[in-house]
Amino acid sequence: MLHELVLSGGRIGGGEGVPANVHVYVNPDEQERRYLCETFKLDEHTLGSALDPDEQSRLEFEPAHTAMIFKRPKNYSSAEEFLFRVTSMGLFLFADRLVIVLSEDGQLFEGKHFARVGSLAELVLKIIFGSILHFVGHLKVINAVSESLEDQINTSMHNRYLLNLFSLEKSLVYYLNAISSNGRLIERLKHAAAKIGFTPENLELIDDLLIENGQCYEQAMIYSNILASMMDARVSIVSNNLNWLMKTLTIITIAIMLPTLIVSIFSMNVEFPGRTHPLMFWVILALAVCSVGFIRFVWLWKRW
Repeated sequence: MLHELVLSGGRIGGGEGVPANVHVYVNPDEQERRYLCETFKLDEHTLGSALDPDEQSRLEFEPAHTAMIFKRPKNYSSAEEFLFRVTSMGLFLFADRLVIVLSEDGQLFEGKHFARVGSLAELVLKIIFGSILHFVGHLKVINAVSESLEDQINTSMHNRYLLNLFSLEKSLVYYLNAISSNGRLIERLKHAAAKIGFTPENLELIDDLLIENGQCYEQAMIYSNILASMMDARVSIVSNNLNWLMKTLTIITIAIMLPTLIVSIFSMNVEFPGRTHPLMFWVILALAVCSVGFIRFVWLWKRW
């Protein structure tokens, strides 16, 4: 799917009668890929890397354009069961146009940082900045979900919540790898600024990107370390909850069995003293009740 946009007057939008200089290809089909390779001379392998979620961020220079592959968070779906994934995105910067290739549609140009864009090169940097903000937003969601699951684990004996935490921990590993990979790409952009044609203002933005990406990486590392270090404790909590349940059920079983034993003894078809006494029914009932009270006394005495 192709979306054609125009960067003009510092803003991005659709322009009537104006040639588009921003081409966004969302999950291009075979015909669109062939068109990109033949018309824009994109390398077929690099184009495939832009759609490969396992590809690392990198920067490549071609005769007519600069190719950048970087990582961004994948749109979360409830079917993922608390597993946040990452995907790749390709930016192909030409002298007069920018070609964007991504595997799924997303709001690329939302945010106040897109309110004023001076050039296509600056647009590339702000798209990368938007990806960093997207990572930060997902990290906040992961932290909130983690705290909610912790509260449920403290009172639950199900493995479902632990499995959800494992999924969050796995997501953070993906995010750490993606954020680190993006950091190396930004470093290369800074070193190749003159070759790409970045202005001094763009270099200042690259420095901001390095700081923001570094802070994002540290935040993800903190969340990952907390989840990893507390996972054993949470497993112990679930095991302890199960032990308390089994202990309570055992005591209840004993409390039921003792009066049952007393009633069963007096229910045998044999002669015993006082069998014909008119108050024997109440005596047996009183002994059964006293046996329950005895179990209760021992429970409190032993502080079970």
